Amino acid sequence: MRPNVETLDSRRQIVSLILRMPNWNSEQYLKFGDERTRPCRDLAARIVVPDARRVIDLGCGPGNSTEVLALRWPDADITGLDSSEAMLETARKSQPESEWLKGDIVEWAGDGGGPRYDVVFANASLQWIPDHATNFPRLLARVAPAGAFAAQLPGNHEGPTHQLMRDIAASASWRRWFPNGKVREWHSSNLAHYYDVLAPHAARLDIWETTYLHIFSAVEDIVEWYKGSGMRPYLEVLDSEPERQRFMAEYLNAIRPLYQPRPDGHVLFPFRRLFMIAYRDAS
Repeated sequence: MRPNVETLDSRRQIVSLILRMPNWNSEQYLKFGDERTRPCRDLAARIVVPDARRVIDLGCGPGNSTEVLALRWPDADITGLDSSEAMLETARKSQPESEWLKGDIVEWAGDGGGPRYDVVFANASLQWIPDHATNFPRLLARVAPAGAFAAQLPGNHEGPTHQLMRDIAASASWRRWFPNGKVREWHSSNLAHYYDVLAPHAARLDIWETTYLHIFSAVEDIVEWYKGSGMRPYLEVLDSEPERQRFMAEYLNAIRPLYQPRPDGHVLFPFRRLFMIAYRDAS
């Protein structure tokens, strides 16, 4: 039997999404390892689960966040989950004692029959999954009694650095690559939204935000920063290195007026992040 038109369209949309998903480069991501790991350390330090025995790091990347969890709970069994084999390969080499799983966060969240963890941790990974109103309660449901679901997300999706990426993609010279002016972008909302999503399912909530002020040597460092994270979906759409270099050059020219060097030559790059810890009841 032939599939109907709706089925074919659905399959094409799924294939298109897979082809546009970012391919992660652990070396590029870790160029700013200290800056990317600091929010992870801040989140882990604030989790009040003193005797965690099972901890999972969702979207563990190259394992820098997983290492923080292993130091926080040295007696726990630590698992890292990521969809990128390249990232997992880096993590395995640096931390062979941990368990590493290749998988999708949404699928993992939906596995209601899977094991429970004392801490379900996600550092700068959940912005890549959709429908937080559905998936965040599912993630909390994978937490053991008296445990916690803890997440940190970038909170500057509507800021100028991301808006300029969208503006470039929507411009005439890039329209053939980005016919809708869009790519697979971050999903994020405000803290009040996350309170409403998690409060009905949590015994207690701790929610806050922090703006980190990164001190870079030049505005080019901001391009390098996003090249390893938020710009990946744009670069993956382009099928040649010259086109990727041209996109980054246009982006550099667009952001340069926004980040003028300080008297000592450094550039200040503020980056807002959202934090939330939802605790399960002990019973």
